[in-house]
Amino acid sequence: MLPLVQAIRYVTPLREGGSLPGIVEADDLGTYVVKFRGAGQGPKVLVAEVIVGELARRLGLAMPDLVRIELDPVIGRSEPDEEVQDLLHASGGLNLGMDFLPGAVGFDPVAWQPDGPTAARVLWLDAFTSNVDRTWRNPNLLVWHDRLWLIDHGAALWFHHAWSAAKAAATRPYDASDHVLAPTAAGHLADADKALSPLVTRDLLTEVTDLVPNAWLEPNEAEAKLGLDSPDALRAAYVDHLLERLANRKAWLPAVDAS
Repeated sequence: MLPLVQAIRYVTPLREGGSLPGIVEADDLGTYVVKFRGAGQGPKVLVAEVIVGELARRLGLAMPDLVRIELDPVIGRSEPDEEVQDLLHASGGLNLGMDFLPGAVGFDPVAWQPDGPTAARVLWLDAFTSNVDRTWRNPNLLVWHDRLWLIDHGAALWFHHAWSAAKAAATRPYDASDHVLAPTAAGHLADADKALSPLVTRDLLTEVTDLVPNAWLEPNEAEAKLGLDSPDALRAAYVDHLLERLANRKAWLPAVDAS
């Protein structure tokens, strides 16, 4: 289970993304970038953040630590922005915190590039999890201590917004034409696939899905009609989908290694 902390001070909103994450201080003396359950597309974004972020960590990629962060909306009472106040009011309870990396800078492909094998591993993970948000316009990458760090996976696993589409999504090709690391990954993706695909097992996927709190896996009516009528049923569906996608990776691996 992810560590649990209590939010004690709302510091400032981050307006780079549409979901309006914020910097929050917690009772463990840590500072976190918090994704709020009351924002935009709701808890499913937090589910994707946990599953994909923790999968990245277990595949050897750098990810800031994740925590469950308990929030009392009262911490936003002095916030002058009504939009932020509404967001905090809608987000009482468990939210997701990502460790704030002081001094980290946004990834700029002109100024700094990772090595080819690392870029290919990131691209492989994004293709596997259908992450559509690692583009030139919005890399969702940081550079910290001369290392590439992955952030913001809420746009991955997009099929879970309509589980009826999951079967088709298992073989859907991944379009890497706009992926910020595709040029650097070229020539290394086959090696990344050979290294990473054997690591993705049912046990590993079960481990990362088990980290998602039940509170973020409450089935909606459409999911219940598909038999996904409990948090455990949804966890099992994520595992089954990702294993099916893994088995069909020839259908979705980008062709960036082609000459």
